[in-house]
Amino acid sequence: MAARSLLYDLLPALRRRCPYRAFFRRSHREGPAPASLTGKVDRFGGVTVDLATCLPEDIAESCFSAILKGSVARWKEEGKVAVWLRVPIALSRCAAAAAAHGFVFHHARDRHAVLALWMGGGPSRLPGFATHQVGVAGAVVDESNGKVLVVQDRNKTMNAWKFPGGLSDPGENIGVTAVREVLEETGVRSEFRSLLSIRQQHQHPGAFGMSDMYIICRLSPLTYHIHFCTQECLRCEWLDLAQLARTAQTTPITARVARLLLHGLEQGFQHIDLAREELPAVYSGMFYQLYHRPLPPSQAS
Repeated sequence: MAARSLLYDLLPALRRRCPYRAFFRRSHREGPAPASLTGKVDRFGGVTVDLATCLPEDIAESCFSAILKGSVARWKEEGKVAVWLRVPIALSRCAAAAAAHGFVFHHARDRHAVLALWMGGGPSRLPGFATHQVGVAGAVVDESNGKVLVVQDRNKTMNAWKFPGGLSDPGENIGVTAVREVLEETGVRSEFRSLLSIRQQHQHPGAFGMSDMYIICRLSPLTYHIHFCTQECLRCEWLDLAQLARTAQTTPITARVARLLLHGLEQGFQHIDLAREELPAVYSGMFYQLYHRPLPPSQAS
């Protein structure tokens, strides 16, 4: 009992003198800090460490720096070539400590940043983060009368006719994006038919100076009544394809695709469509969508 009383009397002094005094406050609710960091090893010889799962939120920057230094030394001895450090916002102060050990920012998402350290010798061979945004538009063609659904954006400097569309969400297939954006902007329900065109543009002002992929899909209407979003669109109409192809009140890419669609109406869409096929990926349990011109029946299998 006397020994326990003496220990409690000494604790305040120990907290003041120990550089790891933050750990005392944590001992009853979070346990001790790790002696070294652990992570998931990938097939390329890299280690991914999520600080949210292995560090307490109140860890001092100096304490984390010491732990990271020892961990990096161990990983080098084990022959690892890279470290990926996932830093949540609550531990953002750890980024400065990591930078002191050679880490650099790789990318950031909503509530975390990822820092990287190349240890393989020579120039870094780490892949860069995603550099493109993907925009998708849907050209909804009514084959019975040769009309196509078009809108004029409310917030554009030029009120040009264009196909309704927007940015694809992460994990969203191209066709799903086109159908969703058409419904949100015009109120018209549709279904995906094919991919028509891809535009690539670099240093896009609407993509923070990064690259932009703009994809136009051919859709078929399931409904025809227009109930457009007045927050995004100034006008919305079913317009003759022939008129859209020759009007000055449109963009060059819209006019070009309108002429492509006219050719499809006259000669058959099989001459312009890039059809979609879902195939199994090399990664078990995953699939991807491949878009290409149809193969002859003799070569399809």
